[in-house]
Amino acid sequence: MDNILGDDWTITPAGGSSGEAYYAHSERKRLFLKRNSSPFLAVLSAEGIVPKLVWTKRMENGDVITAQQWLDSRELTPEEMQHPRVAKLLSRIHHSSELLDMLMRIGKRPIKPEDILYDVKSNIRIHEETATQIEIHKAMKYLETMLPRVQYFKQVVCHCDMNHNNWLLSGDGQLYLIDWDNAKVADPAMDIGMILYWYIPEHDWDDWLSRYGVARDNRLIERMYWYLIAQSVSYILWHKDRGEIKKADQRLHELERLLERVNQ
Repeated sequence: MDNILGDDWTITPAGGSSGEAYYAHSERKRLFLKRNSSPFLAVLSAEGIVPKLVWTKRMENGDVITAQQWLDSRELTPEEMQHPRVAKLLSRIHHSSELLDMLMRIGKRPIKPEDILYDVKSNIRIHEETATQIEIHKAMKYLETMLPRVQYFKQVVCHCDMNHNNWLLSGDGQLYLIDWDNAKVADPAMDIGMILYWYIPEHDWDDWLSRYGVARDNRLIERMYWYLIAQSVSYILWHKDRGEIKKADQRLHELERLLERVNQ
């Protein structure tokens, strides 16, 4: 990576779980570099959803390096996730035929609830100790029972990680959604649920959904909780695999709260 820009550039790791992102700066310019980004990045840039893509280079070893505009920006706070612009940008993403077409063309097939349930069950089989926990047992029973009620056939581009750290506000007021490595073609309730449950007070859900462009209904809420519970179980297993016992326990408590909500 150090040789890609020349001696007058300084390149430093940008952090993140992948270890493939870097900051680069010289006296004149600043760039955000990433190794082996998805081809999806180009259409996201063209749609103004991520900072502008400046160039793409293929290295001799086959790696593809992308350079994006490095903005003076900051992450949204959890409270700022309630801003109407978040709902409107997410709605634009979910309703974009260009994004959906590109994600399908690079090989992303639609993910259905039964696919997610199959993956969760497969992971549980190799975590026998975790599978015996009462919360996991209750969660799997809920996912299986509710599966017929969460079928939804209008699939869209889902970001799948609505953490407030992935929403950037630039100095000139432009809102961006970054880190698209886990994007899927799926039920929009997957993204909507993450925002509503984690960031929006429940008495404001109707207003938020109105800004997004839909009316609240029971089937949407059921789908939302179904994906949240499936995601919670997956995260518990993921943290167990990494030996992160404290984080797994935190996720288990979150799962307990979710199960209490759906059983009210």
